[in-house]
Amino acid sequence: MEIAKELFGKIDGTDVFLFTLVNKSGMQLQVTNYGGIVTSIKVPDKNGKFDDIVLGYDSLKGYLIETPYFGAIVGRCANRISYGKFTLDGKDYTLSLNEGPHHLHGGTVGFDKKIWQATPMTDDSSSSLKLQYTSPDGEEGYPGNLDVTVVYTLTNDNKFQIEYTAKTDKATPINLTHHTYFNLAGTSGRNILDHIIQINADRYCSTNPDLTPTGEILNVEGTNMDFRTPLPIGARIGMVRGGYDHNYILNTKGQFGKAAELYDEKSGRVIEVFTTEPGMQFYSGNFLDGSIVGEYGLVYQKNYGLCLETQRFPDAINQPNFPDNILRPGETYKQLTIYKFGVR
Repeated sequence: MEIAKELFGKIDGTDVFLFTLVNKSGMQLQVTNYGGIVTSIKVPDKNGKFDDIVLGYDSLKGYLIETPYFGAIVGRCANRISYGKFTLDGKDYTLSLNEGPHHLHGGTVGFDKKIWQATPMTDDSSSSLKLQYTSPDGEEGYPGNLDVTVVYTLTNDNKFQIEYTAKTDKATPINLTHHTYFNLAGTSGRNILDHIIQINADRYCSTNPDLTPTGEILNVEGTNMDFRTPLPIGARIGMVRGGYDHNYILNTKGQFGKAAELYDEKSGRVIEVFTTEPGMQFYSGNFLDGSIVGEYGLVYQKNYGLCLETQRFPDAINQPNFPDNILRPGETYKQLTIYKFGVR
């Protein structure tokens, strides 16, 4: 297996590259080292026709002007930190505010807007791209120098595997995730409301109207949040304030296992999500509003794509009921998430 490398553009005189990984069955993954962004995933439908199933732009320029985290590595902390404040080991910290009064997805210039050092790696069964970035002490308000490595791997059995590791020299909250917007209908122009989703979770985190966690953990039983059995996304979305943008507490309890399955009946495409993380944010593309024209001239209207973001719980640093998300010196943060693609 080989990895092609081409110039994708320049940022302040620094070259940014686009890497193309292709497996023996023809599945293709394209990644740029700007933000670790996955710009394209091409997989076949039930008739063997390949199409791009992720949202994005056809040039670097789009990602620099405006992007709702299309395909990016998100950190140092994914999701929201209420009012951009937390206390750790008796010291108060203030983060950058980039969503009203709150801190979102790592701040104003988070990991999604960094140029990562990229190293291609290949063998007979897979091809990988190793991405490395060091976040300096105080960046966006976070404590500690954080060394982060993310390895994207495409296997011959159509798995997109993401391995995250990180180390710090000061205690710091950390919550890394991947923010690709999927649409299994490809470039057909259909939205994701007919996609059928199953989420392996009995509980979820309640949110305030501004989408920050209330700290309360609720059962999905008897609610519009229940996807324990497969259900079209659009079946009850109109009864959920704003649409789905919630952290599901996975029944796997932080052990590697299946988090979710997504299926588009018309194309036959399927994604299975496996992770070591205790949570997964299901986001139904509620803030897409037709203002973005992406690849292939597609206009991204509301619900045109969805995200399945494996993660620690949002705002865990401020929520005593949530599991700790603090990384300390001498420890190693590790996460493994796999998106497995198929048809039926």
